Amino acid sequence: MWRLDKILLWNLMAAVIVLGQARPNTKLHSQSSSALKSDCAGNLMRLSLDKALAVGNQLEVEAINGTQHIVLSPSLATQCGYSMESDPWGNTRIYTSLLGCYVDNREDTTFNVGLRLRMYSQSPSEVVSHDVTQTCSYSRWASREIICDRNYMEVSNHMATPDAGTKGHTPDVKDDSKMNAFPDATDKAHGIWKMTFYTPEPVTMVLMEAEQAGYGAMTTSNRIVMRSPYNTAETYSEDVAGVPMEVFKVTTYYKAPHGMTIVNLAAACPTGGVLFTEDMISWHVPRRMTPLIDGSFKVLEMHMGINGQRLDKSQMAARGYTLSATDFHIVIELPVGSPDGYYKSHAPDYQYHVTYTVEPMLEVLWKVDKSQEDIRYKVLLPITTPLMPRPPQVSDFTSAEDRLFSVHLGTFLHDVELRNITFSTGVLTVEESNAKGFTVEEHTFPNGSKSFSLHVPFDADVVLTHNPEPLVTVYTLPLVFGFIILPEETPFAETAQLEASLQDVVLPTLTGSCDSSHFYIGVKFGNQGKNFQTMVGAREVTPDLAELYNFQENGTHFSLKVSYVAEDTVFEVITSDSVRARLDLLLWEPNNNWMLGDLYLACNFPLTTTTCHPNGTVTAVAVKVESVPNLTPNWLTLKDKSCTPIFSNSHFAHFMFNVDSCGTTRTFFDNYMLYENEIGLHFNNKGTSYTSPVDPEYKQTISCYYMASDTQTIAFGYKPTRTEPAAEIGSGQLMVQMRLAQDSSYELFYQAEDYPVVKYLKQPLYFEVELTQSTDPNLDLILENCWATLNEDRTSLPSWDIIVDKCENRDDGYMTIFHPVVADARVTVPSHFKRFSLKMFTFTKDEEVLKDEIYVHCDAVICDTNSKADSACSGQCVHPTSLSNSRYQGTKGVKRERSADSAHHKISSAAIRLLNSQSSL
Repeated sequence: MWRLDKILLWNLMAAVIVLGQARPNTKLHSQSSSALKSDCAGNLMRLSLDKALAVGNQLEVEAINGTQHIVLSPSLATQCGYSMESDPWGNTRIYTSLLGCYVDNREDTTFNVGLRLRMYSQSPSEVVSHDVTQTCSYSRWASREIICDRNYMEVSNHMATPDAGTKGHTPDVKDDSKMNAFPDATDKAHGIWKMTFYTPEPVTMVLMEAEQAGYGAMTTSNRIVMRSPYNTAETYSEDVAGVPMEVFKVTTYYKAPHGMTIVNLAAACPTGGVLFTEDMISWHVPRRMTPLIDGSFKVLEMHMGINGQRLDKSQMAARGYTLSATDFHIVIELPVGSPDGYYKSHAPDYQYHVTYTVEPMLEVLWKVDKSQEDIRYKVLLPITTPLMPRPPQVSDFTSAEDRLFSVHLGTFLHDVELRNITFSTGVLTVEESNAKGFTVEEHTFPNGSKSFSLHVPFDADVVLTHNPEPLVTVYTLPLVFGFIILPEETPFAETAQLEASLQDVVLPTLTGSCDSSHFYIGVKFGNQGKNFQTMVGAREVTPDLAELYNFQENGTHFSLKVSYVAEDTVFEVITSDSVRARLDLLLWEPNNNWMLGDLYLACNFPLTTTTCHPNGTVTAVAVKVESVPNLTPNWLTLKDKSCTPIFSNSHFAHFMFNVDSCGTTRTFFDNYMLYENEIGLHFNNKGTSYTSPVDPEYKQTISCYYMASDTQTIAFGYKPTRTEPAAEIGSGQLMVQMRLAQDSSYELFYQAEDYPVVKYLKQPLYFEVELTQSTDPNLDLILENCWATLNEDRTSLPSWDIIVDKCENRDDGYMTIFHPVVADARVTVPSHFKRFSLKMFTFTKDEEVLKDEIYVHCDAVICDTNSKADSACSGQCVHPTSLSNSRYQGTKGVKRERSADSAHHKISSAAIRLLNSQSSL
């Protein structure tokens, strides 16, 4: 509700410059400016100053009094009947009471008002002045006239003279200035002597004391005038018909030539009585103004106006205004938003609100029955509605098909300006946003309101994305719009969050092929890039595994090359000449546990599982198939459980036996002999199976057919030759294996599932290298070179020599030791075996252990002992030298030429892990 203490009493835009102060350069203009308009509004003169003239300037108002120019300070303006009202944008109205100070009053009928407006720009040396003069005629004076302006209350009373001949006599204009002068005790001139205020207790002051207290008192040719500010010590509040009123009562003592005249004056101005609804303002003024009227009365006239100017009935109807009277009140109703007022933006607690301000005027003429006195009552009341929340509406016009966020925010009043927008990446001004490719636009509507729109493409860096489903992308645009309200530059903000979903995810694609020994996998990334982990079999592709599987990547694709016997492959079906292997590849998004793609590639690879040799030796390969997942190939045996694999790993078990051993059966039919055995998983010594109870039985039958008798016709022809006959060099396959013994007895060996074998530093490692699948005593196994590396790659660096040129590395402080091999139940041909030991060590750099594992590799030579053509077959370390024989550590794997009497083999051990690294090599 409107309150008096919220009224703008005197809104000067600059500090008051006292009279007589040195003035800067002044440019004087007459009242020709179209931005200045003055007119007469009954007993007031009104001057309107457009914001176009005032914008950017500071305003000072002076009253022109003949040749004098009096600066109107707020207190002097109140005391002398001047008021000023400005809206926030500089549109200003100045009201002057026709009975005010410094007004040229001609017999209370013609009034000449002069004002000088001084405009101070930002440069204090430049001042523009505008002189405004206005002549108003007003003769319809009532016996008593009351004005309730925004900063003062004024009451004037007609003074009757006892001498009819002097009725209507008005002193000369030159004498008017003397009418405000208070005579001293010996002064016989007429004038106001003293006055008594009623609070309601009486308080008496002489004229000078009253003026010093801020009151105005003066006389004209026919009237006595009193003026009071609001909320002084001598005014009081009174509730009249439910409306709070500010009451000013005073008795003046006027010395006239004919004697002392006592005049009782009173003014009562409303400080409330305003009711608000969402659409309507209702202003209630007491119909019976008890502080002013005693007894019965009549309402002769009743008018309403806006900004001090009366409106006729047609003007009121066009604007939707009503003026009515009840038994107790005179009521003015004004629609909120009528064109005579204005809206203003506010931001309490950074929330957008608006108010509506309008200045209605009420003018009433009463006639008191008892005294036949008429009273004209005029009230100018600026009314501002309470704060009305106007949260802007966020309209989302995002087009997912066009991949464009589009938001519309509004509406706002014209005094709101968009300064910046906060995105997820930071704050951008409107100019910076447009420069970045985001379209920011302001839209203005005919009623002066405005709205703003913003367009941002989905692929902008300020847009956040996430995938709630594998194929769906949710695009999110969080926004904070930063506004200011002009001219105060009050900030506030409005938030918005736009979101759109698109099924636009392109998943990775997987392809695969095979050759006779490898799987080839290709993966093309989707539009999310490489946002996944790769699983091969049951293992994630780590850097080590990627190196093993020949991983290659170019930013949009990657490929793998995997051997069909790799650890992560599985065997589905085995036949006599092939195996069906499968490689499973899975692309896994770890954050949401989504499978983005998979490939199950199965191919047939050539594999001979059984070889029947003419000498009755049989070699067979057992394969672990997927249907027996818990099978360990090393557990397989032939029918004779003592016939175990000569070699095994996670996929295969290799057997070699004679047809008359290991429980092999023989069957005759027709002219053939059928030898059969069976590879199976038999019970252990405790009578329990090695497999899980749910695993199927494993059985692989081995069959070899031999002809019982055969007749061959051989043609032989003889032709003498001049040279001795020589057999052609044949070719065959010899197998060499290296194993790590558990101790120096070389009876127990570590199996595949035991690796990596864990050893302490300097603990002995016992190696045995064996030529298998041969019983030829004329063959000798020679270890040419052995060395250790950090990983399985035999050519990798760093490396350390163990055996060099068939002998120990004499540069090694812990020299390798060769152990003799003698025949026993297991060793039938000692020359097919070589045994050596070394102490466990590790690689270091700058006293830091590089890795806690080592791998041992050897180059072995198989020699025919009947031939000495190849120097490599001269025996194990038969030509030692006292000089250092350690090879340069970057030359591992250098090939050397060999004769036909020797065969070169490369063998490696599995990882040996250091348990406690306390010292280094």
